[in-house]
Amino acid sequence: MYIQKLPSGSYRVKEMVNKQLYSFTLDHKPTQAEARQILAKKISSKTVSVNSSVEHACDVYIDSKSNLLSPATIRGYKTIIRQVSPSFLARNMNLVTLQNFQSEVNRYSENHSPKSVKNFTGFLQSVFKFYGMDFANITLPQKEKKNDYIPSKEDIKKIFQHIEGTKYEVPIRLAAFGLRRSEICALECSDLSGQCLTINKAMVQNDANEWIIKKTKTTDSTRTIYIPEDLADKIREQGYVYEGNPEKIYCALSRAQKELGIPHFSLHKMRHFFASYMHDQGYSDKQIQEFGGWKTDLVMKSVYQHAMDMDKAKMDMCNSLGSLK
Repeated sequence: MYIQKLPSGSYRVKEMVNKQLYSFTLDHKPTQAEARQILAKKISSKTVSVNSSVEHACDVYIDSKSNLLSPATIRGYKTIIRQVSPSFLARNMNLVTLQNFQSEVNRYSENHSPKSVKNFTGFLQSVFKFYGMDFANITLPQKEKKNDYIPSKEDIKKIFQHIEGTKYEVPIRLAAFGLRRSEICALECSDLSGQCLTINKAMVQNDANEWIIKKTKTTDSTRTIYIPEDLADKIREQGYVYEGNPEKIYCALSRAQKELGIPHFSLHKMRHFFASYMHDQGYSDKQIQEFGGWKTDLVMKSVYQHAMDMDKAKMDMCNSLGSLK
């Protein structure tokens, strides 16, 4: 049995059994006994799966990875299972064809966004691959180009002034520092030292819809940042960062936007604002990445690095080129 430590800090276990390579990843270094127990479970799962229903295969797949996946991911997978058609769930694994699979994806795509279809398909593909069945050649709908509104500096200032003195002041201000909602809601006063704030956990919902505390999204998400002195004092003064249902923060932000007459944007778009604004201020990609807790700069650049004043930039480019005449 081969146990390898990966750059991410996780451990990959490999073992060849009956000319079949088995591989799985753990977030900690397992003992030989633990690794063999997981391996036995995987071998057993693959053995009984050939005549199992798709639904049973999905359940076994999730159970086999329960020690690796976050509660939120498991909740998401179980939500996907509930969206699979009853006829497809009841079909035997060994009777599923590429055409069956594609038909199921087509059905789901009628009422869901391309991103949801991709997640739906990816989960089912992973389940089949877990049992040695390859359905990689599934056609997905074309990805939509989104033009989601990213708040401006003026928008953020208005929001801050509007929520000052309310229970939502601290969490919404922290969102502009690039913190995810899950990270904000898990923070405690003990995580604050002076102006130094340590982010090392997250609050998410499990498959029973209970709010629980877990590790941060990735190891890179665990980080230490600095916040303004007045914000740090506010947290110490009230004795907590945020108390209440996390969903209420969204409601408070939406209400403020409506009352102020500014375009609607989600709380997560304040994380986009953070990356864009910091980039506009001249900070390096590496600095922004570490402050915001992104795993790679590729993710940060491809998703979050929007120009704060794109229209002005386009006009400047136009004028620059026009001056060549």
